[in-house]
Amino acid sequence: MADDPEIAQNNINYRITQSQFELENYNYFNAQKKLDEALELALKADNKKSLGIIHALKGRIQLIIEEEDKAIKSLNKAIEIQRIINDNANLGSSYKTFGDVYLAKDDYYSALDSYRAAKSKFEEEELNEELAETLLREGQTYIELKNFNKARDVIEQSLAIAKTYDYFKIQSEALINHAIVYNKLGNNEKALAVGEEGLQIAKAKKFNNILNQGYLTLSNLHNNVGDFKVSRSYLNSYLKLSDSIRSLTRINSSQDQETQYLLNEEIEKNNQIVEKLEQAEDDKNLGTLISILSVALITILSLLTLSLYKNNNIRLKTNNMLHKKNGELIIAKEKAELASKTKANFLSTVTHELRTPLYAVTGLSNMLLEENPKPEQVQHLKSLKFSGDYLLTFINDILQINKIEANKVDIEPEPFNLKKKINNIVLALNNSAQDNNVNIHFEYDKELPENFIADQLKISQILINLVGNSIKFTKDGDIWIRIYKIEEVGKLYTLRFEVEDNGIGISQEKQDHMFESFSQGSIQINRKYGGTGLGLSIVKGLIDILKGKIYVKSELEKGTTFYFEIPLEHTTVEEAKENKVAYFDGNKEDIDLKSVKILVVEDNKINQMITKKILTKMELKCDIVDNGEDAVDMIKSNNYNIILMDIHMPGISGIEATKIVRSFDKELTIFALTAVTIEDKMHEFEEAGFTDIIPKPFKQEEFEKKLYNALASKSSNSANA
Repeated sequence: MADDPEIAQNNINYRITQSQFELENYNYFNAQKKLDEALELALKADNKKSLGIIHALKGRIQLIIEEEDKAIKSLNKAIEIQRIINDNANLGSSYKTFGDVYLAKDDYYSALDSYRAAKSKFEEEELNEELAETLLREGQTYIELKNFNKARDVIEQSLAIAKTYDYFKIQSEALINHAIVYNKLGNNEKALAVGEEGLQIAKAKKFNNILNQGYLTLSNLHNNVGDFKVSRSYLNSYLKLSDSIRSLTRINSSQDQETQYLLNEEIEKNNQIVEKLEQAEDDKNLGTLISILSVALITILSLLTLSLYKNNNIRLKTNNMLHKKNGELIIAKEKAELASKTKANFLSTVTHELRTPLYAVTGLSNMLLEENPKPEQVQHLKSLKFSGDYLLTFINDILQINKIEANKVDIEPEPFNLKKKINNIVLALNNSAQDNNVNIHFEYDKELPENFIADQLKISQILINLVGNSIKFTKDGDIWIRIYKIEEVGKLYTLRFEVEDNGIGISQEKQDHMFESFSQGSIQINRKYGGTGLGLSIVKGLIDILKGKIYVKSELEKGTTFYFEIPLEHTTVEEAKENKVAYFDGNKEDIDLKSVKILVVEDNKINQMITKKILTKMELKCDIVDNGEDAVDMIKSNNYNIILMDIHMPGISGIEATKIVRSFDKELTIFALTAVTIEDKMHEFEEAGFTDIIPKPFKQEEFEKKLYNALASKSSNSANA
């Protein structure tokens, strides 16, 4: 029973609670003793969460008794444990205490870094009270830095949360700090009003420390405006309450307790030594010898103690410095992670905002090219279409790089025919090759099996990028694609893929930076051949994900060879199971288009017009609404075949509207016609109940095939029924 985990946890929690009680009653030495007992129990039980809490509480106590360096050491231990076990709530508290330590040491910028790290954790865990208190401390730090505008903004955020959730203690302290800020900004009337409001809350709730701060603040404010009588009254209240608080606060007595405790131990030890010496002196034959030896021993011990003292001081200084640097590095890491997350969110938002107008650019340019434009307009429209396609490719490349850097790319292995897959890639790129008068040769090792299990989509992306690069930089030449085995262990094959061309080649200097983002041969090459310089960076990232390696050999004016090695698992499955949409390959005359009803849900007027024109060209009729609420009402009152649903709209979103529709119609075909990043939102779309997703901007042919496919499927199901 003694080793029962529940009993052990209860014992630990009991001592932690006792420590917090002693802390609230200013008995800091007793609080430390209870924490030491809890620490011993937590170490024995190997209870990581409790260990983190205990070290954090020790840090808080050490801060109060002005042992900041010890506090940093304790907090670093707490943070190290809490990061490993993902105890985000307590990790946020440790960061906040770290900020308080730095604030006490007047290291204001380090304090701000710590408070920001704490805010990030509290926001993740939705801990509003802790967030409000951290914002308040951040505001106080800006006051110390004399950045009063920023202090006002941050304290207002804290105050808003405190008022929403009735955190009266934070509310009163925030109002009093607000008074200080408004005074510094020259608005004494506002300063007096908010200061008095904070003071009244502190008085009503008996928050004595905050009340004392309020008295002093209002005394200073009234003194500044020349109201000396009221100022004196508040000052007297401050002095009276200060004396009362000092009588309750027993910091000195607690330190006396600790000192007396240690002194008693030393006196007891010395008494024992004296007793032994007195007994030895009774022996006359040994008396003189003992005296000499005692003097010698004391001298040696004194020298040894001095040496140990100096070494200990050096070690403590070094440890404190290391702990401080370690804390700074952890906070820097948190800042880097937060910056990375912010960058990812920024890119997601920007790309959505770019895709929406791109839908208009590509859609309108396609329509105008199909509406018999004037001969002199054709080239302009083709240039417009090319620019739209180029910008879309650029956006997609940036998104891919962002996903690779954020480790959001998942491997999706499936069985497929490698030889057939590469033949399809060659066929797809053949037209581009012929434009440059380039011949593509494909060599597949005869001894190599064809069926493997791997992420065929990523292998295709890699080869399309590499072969596309070779086509771009080769005129009137040849490209060779070769695949052969370099190692076989059981079913696992390591294959080498080579893409060789006899194009312009790459200088040795440029080869060193080939796989960096936005890296190309030169600005002149970029202008002449086009491209964003992201293709090879994507290739390198994908090959790393597939646990492979890539190399390059090249010589100017003679050509370039890229070769990469990746592991693939051999399988006996004859064909790949490709999860692709089965496009409609029949005749649209087989579908009764007159009876088809389509609802377009889109708030952008230009996009409404483009989608309607595409549907009209397909001989389909549609209704249009511009928000989710109207869409749900229209679907309830009409019998639609297909819904084209935008995602971001005023009122309820397309996802929320689809969830409502699915509550009364499970079979209706609903396409998400959206500009959001599909890969990141796929799970959300599936949960909402979308039939399929058509990302904007899309290729018109692909859009038409998906619609006809859905209509043909509906028609077939009706016939079978």
